Amino acid sequence: MSGQTRKKIQKKMKIRGYGLRMDALDEILSFVNRFPDAEDEAIDLLLDQFEHESSLKSSIIDKESVNRVTSVLLQAEAAAEGDSGSASNHSAIRVIDAFLVPKFRYDSIKKHFYQHAGSLPIHGEASAKAALYRDRFLLLFQRVSRDQHFSRPSFDVVNSEFGSCEISTIQSLVGQTGRRWVMGVISQLEDGHFYLEDLAASVEIDLSKAKITTGFFTENTIVVAEGEMLVDGIFQVITCGFPPLEDRDQSLKLLAEYDFFGGGTLKKEDTLRLADLEKRAANDMFVILSDIWLDNEEVMGKLEVVLDGFESVEVVPSLFVFMGNFCSHPCNLSFHSFSSLRLQFGKLGQMIAAHPRLKEHSRFLFIPGPDDAGPSTVLPRCALPKYLTEELKKYIPNAIFSSNPCRIKFYTQEIVFFRQDLLYRMRRSCLIPPSREETDDPFEHLVATITHQSHLCPLPLTVQPIIWNYDHSLHLYPTPHAIVLADKSEQKAFKYTGITCFNPGSFSSDSTFVAYRPCTQEVEFSAL
Repeated sequence: MSGQTRKKIQKKMKIRGYGLRMDALDEILSFVNRFPDAEDEAIDLLLDQFEHESSLKSSIIDKESVNRVTSVLLQAEAAAEGDSGSASNHSAIRVIDAFLVPKFRYDSIKKHFYQHAGSLPIHGEASAKAALYRDRFLLLFQRVSRDQHFSRPSFDVVNSEFGSCEISTIQSLVGQTGRRWVMGVISQLEDGHFYLEDLAASVEIDLSKAKITTGFFTENTIVVAEGEMLVDGIFQVITCGFPPLEDRDQSLKLLAEYDFFGGGTLKKEDTLRLADLEKRAANDMFVILSDIWLDNEEVMGKLEVVLDGFESVEVVPSLFVFMGNFCSHPCNLSFHSFSSLRLQFGKLGQMIAAHPRLKEHSRFLFIPGPDDAGPSTVLPRCALPKYLTEELKKYIPNAIFSSNPCRIKFYTQEIVFFRQDLLYRMRRSCLIPPSREETDDPFEHLVATITHQSHLCPLPLTVQPIIWNYDHSLHLYPTPHAIVLADKSEQKAFKYTGITCFNPGSFSSDSTFVAYRPCTQEVEFSAL
């Protein structure tokens, strides 16, 4: 029987996205054996408790973590059955820190992905910067190479004007006449002169007469361009657009055994089981607020009104997402009020604890903003410093403090959260005015840019620095179900090629927030 129980434990752990060390498995087995008539319930209860365990730093569970959790459960054995029902909502939500997202690289020779093995230092070597650009390019290139419009025909046939448009390398443009399609990164190698670069060569481009598609064309963006070489060696661009998107299901078919998101890989039957559980969770709701200034009494008063309102609803939200900035002044070198900010986090904890239904049934996730306390403004940003959050944790022990960006797996749903004033920065860095043919809404241009680039922040590194070795944590491939782009700009929502993207607005500036139902992907705009 113990062999069957071992398999059962491993399977259930895998569904929740956990890995097990051998000594940890033995510890779990000895705990489950205490309940011979209720093995499944004991395993589920243990897993639910892991979701509450804030000290877990990895999805690989060790013996010490198991000991810590089982001791808590054994002390509360009498109340275990009563709590397991309320804990089921908690177990559906998995928060994935940006620094724990697996890294994959594409091998252009063998034409497959492989997982990066070994450490990823924060301070990478110079080669890591070159690898960042190469990885971004190859990620999109392998996607484009499968697109029917850009793939090479199987037989040597003459294509019509609307047929296949094979991508040429930039190196092959030398001495060529006529129109060619190329793919590359827009770079400014000389002041005022823009180039298109691929892995082997670069060519100066003229975008003055280019017809462009929807999106913001900035330095660092990867484009597919049609044009012809002029006698002076400049590539005159006629049409220019982002690499075409690939349907999420198509990506998943090719990448079934890889875990790009970080939520763990599942067998088909496990995915179907989770999808069934997801359908039953139609009432689950996430409440997302951005810019919660803890040092502003008016903002805190409004927040209490919001919490009071959700305390009295029939089904309380499963998750509250509080996104920075958490202070009305940037926490930079001139900021000297860390002790008062620590106390203000404590007051927020008291405020939440004063709502018993929310404290018991909801979870609280905190994501830092661009001006919050931290080692630097580089992306991804690590979670808020422990010094600031200790007072809050006294009142809300299961509060989660994660990175920016961070990811959430809700049953089968994959949701990405990002707090950055991205719209303003993208508009400011634009090389050419955005096309107005399809839309003149800047938010729609922003969504088109990040989804086609498969990257949350495709700005030049001089505008927004990124940790070279962790650029993969900002990738959007395969495309998630939803992307939350919290910004100082007004509330917006836009469903683009099946991806739900929205900005909850700035709670401190205009008292706006969003209630999101992940099962139906409904976005409900709210304001006080």
